Amino acid sequence: MEPSARRPFEPAGAGGLLLGILLAAIAAGVLVGWLAGGAGIGALIGAVVGIPLGVFTVYRRYNV
Repeated sequence: MEPSARRPFEPAGAGGLLLGILLAAIAAGVLVGWLAGGAGIGALIGAVVGIPLGVFTVYRRYNV
C-alpha cells in the first residue's frame, strides 16, 4: 500500500480559509453578544475563539 499523496499547499487558499473561519466566528460572537446585550464584547470573544479555530482548521486541511 502506498501512502496517500499530500495535498499541495496553496497559500491563497489557506489564507482564505483562515479568514473565512475567523469572520464566521466573529459573526457568531456578534450574534450571541447582541442577543445577550453586548455585540462588541461578543465580537471580541468571537475573534479570540476564531483565531485558534482558524489555525487548527488550516492545519487539519493541509496536513492530512
